[in-house]
Order: sequence, then C-alpha cells, then structure tokens
Amino acid sequence: MTDDGRRYLTYEEFGRRFFEVAVTETRIGTAFAAVAGEQFQVGPMVVGPAGVAKVRADVEIAEPEILRTVGDMITFTVKLPLRIALLVDLKVDRIRYDVEGLVTLPLTVRCAEPLQLRIEVQPPKPRDVIVDVSSYNMRGSIIRNLAQVDDEIRRVIARFVADEVDKPEIKQARLIEVDVELGKAFEAI
Repeated sequence: MTDDGRRYLTYEEFGRRFFEVAVTETRIGTAFAAVAGEQFQVGPMVVGPAGVAKVRADVEIAEPEILRTVGDMITFTVKLPLRIALLVDLKVDRIRYDVEGLVTLPLTVRCAEPLQLRIEVQPPKPRDVIVDVSSYNMRGSIIRNLAQVDDEIRRVIARFVADEVDKPEIKQARLIEVDVELGKAFEAI
C-alpha cells in the first residue's frame, strides 16, 4: 500500500492499464480524421461486355465509426461510411444511381521495441467494401448487373482506402513512441 492507502500495481498490471488508457476510440479516431470528408472521383472506366459502358463515381467518405474490443489483444473495427453518386454512360443513355457504401478496417494494437505502441491496419480488400446501389428502374438494374458496376466500385474503393491508410501522415499517427513522449514529459518537469 502507498502512504495514501492506494494499492501498488505490478509492472504487468500497470502495463496493461496503461495500454488500455493510451489506445482509445478517440485516439484511433484522430488517426483517421484525415480520411473523413475525403472526396474523390472514380473513372470514367470502361466496364461490361465489350466495354459497352463507361462508369464514373463521385465518392465521399463520411465520419468513421470506431468500435474497440478489449481482450488478450486490443482491437478496433473502423467503419468508413461512403456516399457515392454513380453515372453509367451507355453512349445512347445515361443512368444515375445513388449508392450507400461501407468500408470495414480491422486494426490491432501491438507493442514494439524500444517502447512503442503500433496500430496495425489490415488494408481493405474488395470483399471488405459493401455497396448498396439504388436503381430507379428495371433498365437501370439490368445495366448495372451487365456492366458489373458493383464489383468495379468495390475494387477501386478498396484500393483508394488502402492507399490512404498507407500515407505517411496516417502511418505516423498510428505510431506512439512512448519512450519519446515520456522523455518530453520529464524534461517539462
């Protein structure tokens, strides 16, 4: 017991508690704040049998939702909602679609030498991208399926998000150098 009646912690207990306090949903959200609000354009890309259609999409990434799971490892699931305005150009007709989407990124927090917390991100694959395309008529649904628009959109969005999380500023935000930060704190005393 300490002089003020508090219980001493073992180094292992301290390390685990420190880890749980240091890596929170808010701190993970900070690392992904740069991605939220991003807008980008996909295409025009030629799709479908014999390249019959050109597809263009305007994509916006909304605020991420972050879920933390504390077990033997501390893991997070980052969900990036997407809003997509899709245009399929058939040369004789243009069909517009409204698309809601979601990219799911699993993250794991690990300890590394000398004394670092590293947030590891699994780059998304097309299967990690969900798209819900609203067609306004039967012709739109048929064209969307023939042109395999959904698959192409998933592929392009997965590649874009993987590139975003690999940017130097995002990589830096995913690394917490505890030894450096402690040194700064002691210098300030």
